[in-house]
Amino acid sequence: MSPCPPVSETWPFLPTATAMTKTIRALVFDAYGTLFDVHSISVACESFFPGKGSELSRLWRTKQLEYTWLRSLMGRYAEFETITKDALVYSCCALGLDFDQSVSITLMQSYRNLSLFPEVRAALSTLKQCKLAVLSNGSPSMLNALVENTGIAALFDAVISVDELRIFKPHPSVYALAIQRLKLDAGDIGFVSSNFWDISGAASVGFRTFWVNRNNVQPDTLGFQPFAIVRGLDELPACLA
Repeated sequence: MSPCPPVSETWPFLPTATAMTKTIRALVFDAYGTLFDVHSISVACESFFPGKGSELSRLWRTKQLEYTWLRSLMGRYAEFETITKDALVYSCCALGLDFDQSVSITLMQSYRNLSLFPEVRAALSTLKQCKLAVLSNGSPSMLNALVENTGIAALFDAVISVDELRIFKPHPSVYALAIQRLKLDAGDIGFVSSNFWDISGAASVGFRTFWVNRNNVQPDTLGFQPFAIVRGLDELPACLA
């Protein structure tokens, strides 16, 4: 018998009544892939490289994440905007795409104009009984541009970047930063992310975690289970009711 349960068995998974004995007072959201669709940039990629937009978007995101982890392990921090540009250069070269400085500038600017997932704005508006915050690897300038350009800045009590720590998620100090900024205990905080490695990092410091599994992907085996699994942010209120 396979040790791997079907992905369908991991959803739906909602918290039991006994698990909700302590009220969640704040919800902290990952940005990229959770609030903002990183692959909405494939439209801009496609405009420069017809037939390669989706492939470039996927590789760019993969290398972007890899570079955050590698730089954290090496103790060689660079801000997320620099890493994002380096990942773009790598990806274009790896795919044999002919690009120049103007293409790089335009695509990097597009990263400040990523699309919100369709349900995000309405879902956030229904969750204002909690403090709401963003906790992201993104550079402050990138994050501030995103929340302003999408019109959701006013919905958040804090937008927190790892930049002040100079290390990336899932290092425990990053999640501790949210505890410090929100002035709450870890058990008072719910953490929302579409990235299972991020969910694991948040769970390891005591957050109650909500995994947004939009694409029915297999969870990683990192020793942690999410507090609840949802298919979109619009399902969060039911978890907190």
